Amino acid sequence: MRRVSIADVAARAGVSGQTVSRVVNGSPRVLDSTRARVEAAMAEIGYRPNRAARALRTGRTQTIGLVVATLAAAENSRMLEAIAESTGARGYALTVVTIGQEGLGRAFERLEDQGVDGVIVLNEASPSLSNVILPRGARVVGVDAAPMPGMTSLETDHLAGARAATEYLLELGHATVWHLGGPAASHTARAREEGWRAALHAAGIVDPAVVRGEWTASSGYAAASELREATAIFCANDQMALGALRGLAEAGRRVPEDVSVIGFDDLDDASHYQPPLTTVRQYFDVLAERAVAALVAEIEDGVPMPERIVVPAILAVRASTAPVAHRPVLG
Repeated sequence: MRRVSIADVAARAGVSGQTVSRVVNGSPRVLDSTRARVEAAMAEIGYRPNRAARALRTGRTQTIGLVVATLAAAENSRMLEAIAESTGARGYALTVVTIGQEGLGRAFERLEDQGVDGVIVLNEASPSLSNVILPRGARVVGVDAAPMPGMTSLETDHLAGARAATEYLLELGHATVWHLGGPAASHTARAREEGWRAALHAAGIVDPAVVRGEWTASSGYAAASELREATAIFCANDQMALGALRGLAEAGRRVPEDVSVIGFDDLDDASHYQPPLTTVRQYFDVLAERAVAALVAEIEDGVPMPERIVVPAILAVRASTAPVAHRPVLG
């Protein structure tokens, strides 16, 4: 049976073969109406792009590599899902590697061996970037990574989001806000801590000592014992906030009557915590789309990638926070 070709699609859609090729490769240089006509023709006659042939013709594999430290973190799993959707929508494959004990350098070597066209490096894997020489001409986007030469830095505005969360707790009448922070080596943890401090200092408040966790619910639960004097807690992610909610409950502290709690991320389950969690919303789908779009624009059309992209975050207010005046007087 003869394989359906680009020429067949072009004849059915009434366009040139070059236009079909641009649609197949996800190029932005095609009108939406033309793209829709070509895609309809592909579906009608059953055209499937030949990835191997295209790689030989263009020198591109239409594969993007994703480097992560771990997929156990809910934020990383959510980003993986969003990046897979974005690459798939453009006809790209996604190859995922974890740095494990081999380190980031070996992860890049493995991806280079597979001929990926670009690489996305997620948060916890990024501290190792400073010790790695990027392959010459490599297209790399660091998501929530500290900026470095030769790489596009893409991140949520963690500082502004953390500052907004802290300011909101102060507006509710709390005398200070405690912080359950992430790992000290994490770029995002440091940025969120900086936003928390900035809000307190702007209000003339000396910041309490940071209680540090490891992004997990279990570390948040363990940290709750150090937060029993707090009336307001800003947690660096939702998972630690979940653990802290349990720890506070077991200590007889009610949320939000005795203590207000805010998280960061707005994971899918955050609105189903008990009580529903006030949190800073990250737009994982926007982060993924911007990362993949920057890579594809350079891969397909030679559009230089920007040095830095910042995505806003917003505060989603739910039932885990309340004004101090609403707390009952004890004794």
